[in-house]
Amino acid sequence: MDGRDPGHSEVLDGPDAELTVVIADDDVGMRVGVRRVLESAGMRVLADVADASRAVAAAFAGAPDICLLATELPGNGILAAEEIRQALPATRIVMLSGSEREEEILAALRAGACGYLSKTVSAERLVHTLRGVANGEAALSRMMTSRLIAEFQDRGGPRRQQIMIAGQPVDLTSREFEILERMRREEPTAKIAERFRISEVTVRRHVSAIVHKLGARDRRGAIQLLKAG
Repeated sequence: MDGRDPGHSEVLDGPDAELTVVIADDDVGMRVGVRRVLESAGMRVLADVADASRAVAAAFAGAPDICLLATELPGNGILAAEEIRQALPATRIVMLSGSEREEEILAALRAGACGYLSKTVSAERLVHTLRGVANGEAALSRMMTSRLIAEFQDRGGPRRQQIMIAGQPVDLTSREFEILERMRREEPTAKIAERFRISEVTVRRHVSAIVHKLGARDRRGAIQLLKAG
């Protein structure tokens, strides 16, 4: 980064500074690009750092308006977000990620983040989003918002699907029903995870719940029941 140590943090001051920001990402190019975008928009970057511990230290030192943290930070970006949020409740936290997995989004929000953006976000939208966050807005794409609503409905809402197995009704959540349809096609766990942008662990958890509800001994037994009835 312009000859500087990637893990180095540099404090900048400027008379035209507006919002103060800490950037944390182990991708040097990403940090350089984000920093330039924010500074050109009149924001003051207090520090750009390469790992979770430096992110926490920079936040504690500068008490920025916003911390922009990569979820994939060495040392765990989500844990850093939680630590910063607990110590600096006025600091708004926005996560940057390249995966957009549902469980990661939920984990970030539970940690205290008020936003979750893809690393492919445009410069214009990034600036607009951070200004909105500083004014109390949440930063989630429409797609992410829709997926979060679906996840909430699956976990506790009334949205259910009912199927008949051996003449008996079986109630499933919407996500379980979607995964069951993929099981019926005998799609492997990895393919199901990729299709729904969730982890393989989450898929296995849903499959286990489906197997239990169907009264089958295992996944293969559940598939046989599905094909039979």
